[in-house]
Amino acid sequence: MIAPPRYIQGDGVLDDLGRYLSLIKAKRSAVLISKRGLQADGIRILASMKAAGIESVIAIFNGECSKEEVALHKNTLQADSVDCLIAVGGGKCIDAGKSIAYKLGVPVAVVPTLASNDAPCSALSVMYGTGGEVTDVEFFPDNPALVVVDTGVVARASERYLVAGMGDAMATWYEARVCIDNPNAMSTIGGRPTLAACAIGEVCAKTLFEEGVAACASVQSKSVSESLEKVVEANTLLSGIGFESGGLAVAHSIAQSYALIPVVHDNYLHGEMVAMGTLAQVMMESTDEANRVAQFFAAVGLPIHLGQLSLDADNQDDIKLIVEASIGNAMVHNMPMPVTADLIRSSILGAHELGLSVTSEFGDQAYRRLQES
Repeated sequence: MIAPPRYIQGDGVLDDLGRYLSLIKAKRSAVLISKRGLQADGIRILASMKAAGIESVIAIFNGECSKEEVALHKNTLQADSVDCLIAVGGGKCIDAGKSIAYKLGVPVAVVPTLASNDAPCSALSVMYGTGGEVTDVEFFPDNPALVVVDTGVVARASERYLVAGMGDAMATWYEARVCIDNPNAMSTIGGRPTLAACAIGEVCAKTLFEEGVAACASVQSKSVSESLEKVVEANTLLSGIGFESGGLAVAHSIAQSYALIPVVHDNYLHGEMVAMGTLAQVMMESTDEANRVAQFFAAVGLPIHLGQLSLDADNQDDIKLIVEASIGNAMVHNMPMPVTADLIRSSILGAHELGLSVTSEFGDQAYRRLQES
C-alpha cells in the first residue's frame, strides 16, 4: 500500500506553502502552472516561497498532459538546476508535473486548485494524445512528497469541478470491493488490494453520500464548511489512496472509453464519465445499490443517462466503440464474473434506462445548473 508522506489541507494553507516546502528541503523550485493559474494564485505562491527563502522558476503549463509537453519542460528546466517541482492546478497539470519531476530526478509537490479528481496523491501519470485518447500510464516509485490543498481556493472554483471529483471518488469503493472479492484481481500498483485501502474506499463513499449535497451548497456560496472539508479530503486523499492500492475495474474502463467519443471528450470532465461508468458497474453487479447511487448522482448534478453525456443510446456506432474499447481494457477482468461485450453493452444501456427513470422521478435541476453555469 502506498500514499503521499505529507498531506496538508485547510482554508488558507496556500499562504504557508513556503514553510511546507522547507520540510522537503526545497531551495530552488520550478512552479508548473497555467497562465490563468498564475494570475489567480501566483502572487500568493511566489510570496510564500520568497518568505521562506525558496527561489522560484516559472514553467507555464499548456493544457495537455502529453509526452511532448513533459519533454519540453524537462529539457528547459534541466538547465535551471531546480531541486523540486511544484505542480499547481488541475489533474492534467498535476500529472504532467509528476512526470517532469521524475525525469528531472527531483521531488514533486502538488498544489491542486480543484477537487475534481484523485490525481494529486497518486504515483502515476496518465498521458494523452492529440485526440484526447489515453496513450500511456506512467508509474513512479514514489508518491508526491507533499500535497497541499487550500479549501478556500476550492470553494471559489466552479461547483462543477467539485461534483466531478465526487464522481471519480465514488467509484473508489465500488471498484475496490470487487477487486478484493476477486482473488485474481490486482491493484493499480500491481499487488493484491489491501484491506486498509478498501476500508478507506468505503469511508470515501460514505462521506460523499452524507456530505456531498452540503458541500455543493458551500461552493455555491463560495464558503468553506466542515462538509466541504470532508468532501475535498474524500475526493483527493481517500480516493487517491483507495484507487491506487484498492484497484480499478469496469467503472474506469467504461469511463476511458467514453472519452474516445469527441463530443464527450470535448465537453465533459473525467469524473462525469466515471460516474456513468460506476452506474454501469453497479448495474453489472446486479446489486440493490444502483438506485441509491443514481439518486445521489442526480442530487449533486452528475450525469446518469447517456443523453447527459450528449450521447444517443440508439447510435450503434458510438455504443459499439465504447463497448469494444472497454472490453479491451485489462481493468474489466478485475470484476468477479466473466465480462463479455454483451454484458458491458447491457450494463451501459441498463444504467441509461435507470438514469432516465430517476431523472423522471427526481428531475435534473442540479445537472442543468452545473452544465449551464
